[in-house]
Amino acid sequence: MSSRLWVKEIKPIEIEGGYLIDGFPSIGFTSAIASESLMHASKYDLVGFIDSNDFPIVSILKDGVPNYATRITVNNELKVCIFTSYLTINESYHRTIARMMLRWAKKHKCKLIVSSSPMRLPAESGDAVLAAGSTDEARNQIKQAGMIVLQDGTIPGIPGALLNDGRLYNQDVIVILVNVDESGPDFKSSVQLCMAMSEILPGVSCDLDMMQKQAEIAEKQIRQTEKETRRQKDTMYG
Repeated sequence: MSSRLWVKEIKPIEIEGGYLIDGFPSIGFTSAIASESLMHASKYDLVGFIDSNDFPIVSILKDGVPNYATRITVNNELKVCIFTSYLTINESYHRTIARMMLRWAKKHKCKLIVSSSPMRLPAESGDAVLAAGSTDEARNQIKQAGMIVLQDGTIPGIPGALLNDGRLYNQDVIVILVNVDESGPDFKSSVQLCMAMSEILPGVSCDLDMMQKQAEIAEKQIRQTEKETRRQKDTMYG
């Protein structure tokens, strides 16, 4: 583990054979908004935090309780863990964060990591959902979920690092590709991502009415945190 990045677990975590969702907003806010919405659809407990001396100093208050901006939440019944953050992580940290998640998944014996990446998909793809997999098993899971395996393309950031290192260390990783529209809100792509995740992760479901409300709240909070920490960015990764 890099000395510049640390993980603090505050509760026991028992999700052997379960799933880890990457909710870091490394490229846009879609993954973070979808993750926040998933957490409100069923009961997820706060079990840990992720921090770094290089991250901007900010406290996120929820119901009067201060929290780190980057958190670990778990639904023990579903065996699903979500890493989510209100911070837009600088690209110099993407590889470090991806490897941290891979080590954490191995420690807790997670069988699959699910991430996402925005991609401008061709019009002829229609409503089809495309995804990339790090291993043969991951690509088979994509097909079984009724999705199309991406054959050629470029996936940057944390999702790309997860795919590369997942292949190297034989960890199943699926990256769901979300169609992006620069003129539109993040909510539409967040719904698409949430629905795709529900096809891959047993027991995970999306309450669309609740999701719209929570997505609006989450996007507002993420953008506010981005605004408040912008002045610290010049020294964030010094």
